[in-house]
Amino acid sequence: MLLELAEEASDEDSAKEAAASVAQIQKQLDDLEFKRMLSGELDAGGAIIQITAGAGGVDASDWAQMLMRMLIRYGERKGWKVEVLEETAAEEAGIKSATMTVTGEYAFGLLKAENGVHRLVRVSPFDGAGRRQTSFAAVTVTADIDDDIEVDIKDVDLRIDTYRAGGAGGQHVNKTDSAVRITHLPTGIVVQCQNERSQHANKDRAFKLLRAKMYDYELAKREEKAHAEAKARLKIEWGSQIRSYVLFPYQQVNDHRTEMKTSDVDGVLDGDLDELIRTHLLQAANAKN
Repeated sequence: MLLELAEEASDEDSAKEAAASVAQIQKQLDDLEFKRMLSGELDAGGAIIQITAGAGGVDASDWAQMLMRMLIRYGERKGWKVEVLEETAAEEAGIKSATMTVTGEYAFGLLKAENGVHRLVRVSPFDGAGRRQTSFAAVTVTADIDDDIEVDIKDVDLRIDTYRAGGAGGQHVNKTDSAVRITHLPTGIVVQCQNERSQHANKDRAFKLLRAKMYDYELAKREEKAHAEAKARLKIEWGSQIRSYVLFPYQQVNDHRTEMKTSDVDGVLDGDLDELIRTHLLQAANAKN
């Protein structure tokens, strides 16, 4: 109303005041909407991201590495701290898997929107005939839980393996079995860490990852989703994707949960995920109400 009156009276000062008031109200509404979307118990804290190459051969391994970079860039845009705990290189190109921790305000609340299978369609740079290739990789996001949250893990249920961490070669090769892999036998959950210098430090970090994974598993089990989610995470192929990234014959990113589409594929792959994530989280929040 004030803005309309100011425009009718050609009152520039009142118009600026009204516009500032509208902007302030809009910001307050956006803040309320944001808090409503991210009101989960662990949403405000950090996250653990695991990326796994799926169907598609060498293209899938390359795609997994592209996804890793995309999520790192998103974290950098948010001002979060991203630390790579484990990265297993594939034979020809890319990675088989990687594990990262993300520390920052609302990291888990936002990144949980990336949980699922991601599909890439492009002309394969690894195909001499220049054919189109479809490949898949999975992103699993769990909350990086606080130490004061109790998680029941029995030593008898664990298998702990040590192995030599990969390196860049030459003087950078790790000559001791410092990397640690922990398998929780009853659930089949596997975690590993290799970025620390000592086996003891890697073991501590791996246990922290296991606690977070076990906590996530128990929450899912409580909601009777554990079996379905575990099955979906293993099936990294056709029909299970949450989002498609098409580079050929046209440029488009399509989130299949919200049907939001954008032609700015380069921007998305460089970490510009805000609109995709916000749209999904808003839709999920509305579905709960």
